[in-house]
Amino acid sequence: MTAAQPVCVLIGALGGEGGGVLASWITQAAQAQGLPVQSTSIPGVAQRTGATTYYLEIYPRPASELAGKQPVFALFPNPGTVDIVVASELLEAARAMERGFVTPDRTTLIGSTHRVYAVVEKSVPADGRFDGSMAHAAAAELCRRAILLDFAELAHDNRTSLNAVLLGAVAGTGILPIDEAGFEAAIRAFGKAQEANIRGFRAGAAAVRAPRAPTDAALPGDAKRPSPRLPAAQGLIDTCANAYPPEVSEIVPEAVARLVDFQDRRYAQSYLRRLDRIVQAERDAQGEAFQFHLSREVARQLAVWMSFEDVIRVADLKTRPDRLARVRQEVGVAPDQPLTLTEFLKPGVEEWCGLLPAFLGRPLFGIAVRRGWLERFNVSLRLRTSGVIGFTILFLLARLRFWRRRSMRFKDEQRAVEAWLDKLCRAVPLDYRLAMEVAELARLRKGYGETRRRGVDKFDRIVETLVSPGLAAGNANRASAAAEAMRTVREAAMADADDAAFDRLLGGLAATAFEPSAPVPRAAE
Repeated sequence: MTAAQPVCVLIGALGGEGGGVLASWITQAAQAQGLPVQSTSIPGVAQRTGATTYYLEIYPRPASELAGKQPVFALFPNPGTVDIVVASELLEAARAMERGFVTPDRTTLIGSTHRVYAVVEKSVPADGRFDGSMAHAAAAELCRRAILLDFAELAHDNRTSLNAVLLGAVAGTGILPIDEAGFEAAIRAFGKAQEANIRGFRAGAAAVRAPRAPTDAALPGDAKRPSPRLPAAQGLIDTCANAYPPEVSEIVPEAVARLVDFQDRRYAQSYLRRLDRIVQAERDAQGEAFQFHLSREVARQLAVWMSFEDVIRVADLKTRPDRLARVRQEVGVAPDQPLTLTEFLKPGVEEWCGLLPAFLGRPLFGIAVRRGWLERFNVSLRLRTSGVIGFTILFLLARLRFWRRRSMRFKDEQRAVEAWLDKLCRAVPLDYRLAMEVAELARLRKGYGETRRRGVDKFDRIVETLVSPGLAAGNANRASAAAEAMRTVREAAMADADDAAFDRLLGGLAATAFEPSAPVPRAAE
């Protein structure tokens, strides 16, 4: 008689998503039915730089039928031999396909389409998010069966955990030699949150048997939440409702609400005055019939830039009255269950100097830069905002909003914004393409810590090497030459090219963009 082949299951899950419990449920259900089973795991590096993978092999015949023989199991998966791949998040599904564990002749892929962004996605100055449509397209080609649904949303709707829903999805495929009653018995034997996990299990199984419409993976984590409409913001929005071209007016309300929430009504009014300069410059150069592409882009980038992330802003967002309630809902914690929420913060010299008055902060920051201390004095903080002490510390930091206008960071950002707007106004009549490129350049000035420093450094070097020479003497030819070079170098900066490669590209473009008679300042070493 030909020996049966084990059923192989590979699970990829992020830290805190219960991948280990999911593997234990499957293992316990198999053992309860007398099936030989082996489970191994490979821990990841961190919660979002690497997932933990769990590998199980289940022999489909009970041990009682093997006449004392023991099947030989593998300790790790091999490409082409996996029957079920379970991915707790879309990028984990893509990784499994990339590594060859998903094959069209054998593998059923069960993946949740929600996103938890990886470090490499968030550290790129531009939009570094993984294109979810690529994973969907690959699954259609590489899988025997692809079950890609937003299982996280399903777990949320049923007030349960993601791993319970994924277990139901595994059971719903009917591939494992275990009936659904056996899985439910394993959940009950686990002894924790039994009713919620059973509810999630049944929801997952039902979703596989009668799946809902697939969810576009690029949307669930990216949906934009409207800015809070504070009374002061709404009043200001009403006064400028008809003051801008249609292409711009749909952005202004959200921008005003965002900036009132960030600082105050007066700060939002300064945004409108700055935007007025660009709208007028574009109107003068292009006429009313033009589509105001530049003004629209400036309206977006200016609002983001002016609501920069400093220590005060971070503390404010983490102590919002509705945040704890939202977190409880997202993780499925019942009202009568305790929840501990710990914030991991690592402010450094730049962040603390940014809170000081400019006359103190600038000299101290300059010393730190010259001596290479930017990373030396980073303070790792773990604050429990679900407790009184941790919440109070962040609450008091958030109340420093009144101080923000006096801080070095605020003054530096306002000065940089004004310099950027001046260059935009000068570029519009000379070369519209250059003006658009200068507007897009603001995308480099975002984020915090090392990511922000790299972006700001590249921003400054591009302005010094291409933008300023392109605007010199009001020469349209020089402006056009700068515009030609700007797109290439901006895309390289947004892709976060290393400094050496970026310097070579920037220097080469500057050398070819302008006449030798008009020397271009050298890029910073």
